[in-house]
Amino acid sequence: MKTFSISKFFTLAALLLGLLINAQITISGKVNFKNKGVKDVSVTLKDTYDGATTDENGFFSFQSSEKGNQTIVFSNPKYVEIEKTITINAENIIVNSDLKEQISEIDAVVISAGSIEASDKKRATALLTPLDIYTTAGANGQVTSALETLPGVQKIGETEGLFVRGGTGAETKFFMDGNLVNNFFGNSVPGIKSMDRLNTSLFKGNVFSSGGYSAAYGQALSSVLVLESIDFPDQNSVDIGISPIFINAGFQNVNDDKTKSFGITAGYSNIDLMTKLIQFNNNFTKTPESFNTNFNFRIKNKNGGILKYYGSFDTNTLGLQDESLEKNIDFNNTNLKGKNTFHNLSFKQKMGVYQLNLGSSYSYNSNLINLSNTFNDAEINPNSIEKIGNYFNTKATLERKINKISAIRGGIEYNQFNEKTNVALAPNPYRFNDAITSVFAETDMGFSNNFSAKVGLRSEYSTAISQWNLAPRLAMAYRLSKNWTTSLAYGIFYQNPETQYFGSSPLKFQKSEHYIFQVQKSESGRSFRAEIFYKNYDDLIKTKVLDYRQTAINNTGDGFAKGIELFWRDKKSIKNIDYWVSYSYLDSKRNFQNYDQSLFPSFAAKHTLSLVAKKFVSNWKTGFNASYNYASGRPFYNFRTNDEGDYFLNNQGKLKDYSTLNFSMNYLPNLGKKDAKSFMVLVLSVNNVLGQKNIFGYQFSEDGTRNRAILPSTNTFVFIGAFINFGIDRTEDAINNNL
Repeated sequence: MKTFSISKFFTLAALLLGLLINAQITISGKVNFKNKGVKDVSVTLKDTYDGATTDENGFFSFQSSEKGNQTIVFSNPKYVEIEKTITINAENIIVNSDLKEQISEIDAVVISAGSIEASDKKRATALLTPLDIYTTAGANGQVTSALETLPGVQKIGETEGLFVRGGTGAETKFFMDGNLVNNFFGNSVPGIKSMDRLNTSLFKGNVFSSGGYSAAYGQALSSVLVLESIDFPDQNSVDIGISPIFINAGFQNVNDDKTKSFGITAGYSNIDLMTKLIQFNNNFTKTPESFNTNFNFRIKNKNGGILKYYGSFDTNTLGLQDESLEKNIDFNNTNLKGKNTFHNLSFKQKMGVYQLNLGSSYSYNSNLINLSNTFNDAEINPNSIEKIGNYFNTKATLERKINKISAIRGGIEYNQFNEKTNVALAPNPYRFNDAITSVFAETDMGFSNNFSAKVGLRSEYSTAISQWNLAPRLAMAYRLSKNWTTSLAYGIFYQNPETQYFGSSPLKFQKSEHYIFQVQKSESGRSFRAEIFYKNYDDLIKTKVLDYRQTAINNTGDGFAKGIELFWRDKKSIKNIDYWVSYSYLDSKRNFQNYDQSLFPSFAAKHTLSLVAKKFVSNWKTGFNASYNYASGRPFYNFRTNDEGDYFLNNQGKLKDYSTLNFSMNYLPNLGKKDAKSFMVLVLSVNNVLGQKNIFGYQFSEDGTRNRAILPSTNTFVFIGAFINFGIDRTEDAINNNL
């Protein structure tokens, strides 16, 4: 018995000693970020299973039997991982830690003041998608027409161009892969708006800046549209488009590893058939007719660099006859012949922390307008105006990444313009030559995921003006909460006077100054933004008639534009319906060109409103799209000239409010067919369903006593077409865009 008791004693003592050796200690503490506790931070001993997660106040506590020197790790995807060395003995340990924010491209706040991005990138500023261009009723598949449903853009029907925030159409410039695109719109005659030259299918996205844009771009007093072309096609494909007004076809070929591709398309259009089916407001002596073709190729090198080329050629003709407003003249006759070729080459290459972008573009444009009158069935007063232009652009940009959201970039740009205008009645042709050299630098500074800034500087020299300018740019953004951000933008912008106004008088750069403040909310399925802006104009040109031509005599003009813009897009509140609403209020005054006083611009409306809605019904294989556009009545002016060629306001008035309801439907007959060898879309669209009698302005007789309304080519236009693709099934894109 005695032996047994001693044995039990030693056994118990051994157990107690083991427990003491392996006794667990408690490790606890608090994790902070900017003196506030952080929840959901993982706290672990490295290479062990011991650890815990912080509570709502940032506290943690766990037990461990580990001994000696250990590493404790604090981790959370939003913060930089922190490691601390601790020594574990027999006593409990308290370990506190202060976190640093993890800088992330996805989480970082994006500067979006004055900018709307249409891309497939998952960024807060991506309020639109490329497919929105095609599915917006009334846009007719054109980028610029779709942008007219956004805040700040005017609905102008009598001439081409993007009229933004009280600016003229010439104050917006267009870029493809960073290169300037001259003659973005087709050749036209006064009173008839031409269409975009570049096909929307070329681009994977765009950034439209209504103000305060980057120092990488210039020569635009109001805005820029930056288009980014597709790198490589998804696969080999053949496309065919057929309608009563056009036919086109093309193909794209890409190798298996997507290192080389090429493609070609061609198209022909003529609205002769439509003039027999629909009543037009224009009396065409020759119906508008056009031919276009384009070619592209892409090459990727072993280091990931991409060389892209796009080239196009197009011609168009039309003839018009309208009743004359002058005495002893029955009709005015106008005939147009236009030709254009455009070439764009770009190369981008990553070289470690550097990104190199090189590009060049060239455009040739010829616009011949033959004019005459008819009196007593006889043609009188023949005249012609032929404008021929050659335009060259080249640009090089080098960018260096500093960290995930910070970078510095700089570059140089060169633009050359050569124009010749022949007027049959003038003794000599008018020639214009200019070369603009630009240098720029800017930096993106990401101070945190909640605060970023962009600072830039651009300088330009024009041989036609013989001056340098200096244009600073500044923008910043701050995240107010998870879904709310705010942005500020400021910049000075310069632009040469339009080429047709240059004469013998010395001129200088026209100038605008932008101030923009924005508040934006973005969440899953919903986006809201509100922007206020102020734009000040200085050194605008003033003109008079010299040698039968409107010519700039000085830069004493000025003006301003201010307003508020609202945008709301919602894919969530109404089941299977995607819609957006935009509203703009504009107050503006200008004294420029032929204005003899400060006036509200004739190309701007105080109030504009757009509503766009889309729904796809899978059972019917059909997408339904509608849009409504409203603009308060624009002012119109009749200016005449005195014997010295000076302009004076003869009379003025106000147009009635503009409104139009548009509708389109897209039918996908192959939807749900597993073995379908083609993707087909049948399209029906009706512009101005209700047949509103909209007026874009007035033409006046020489003495100002008689006038005629400028009307759209047709009050209501109906389009029916079929688009067939062999190779790429875009059914899911068409459906998901509306969900």
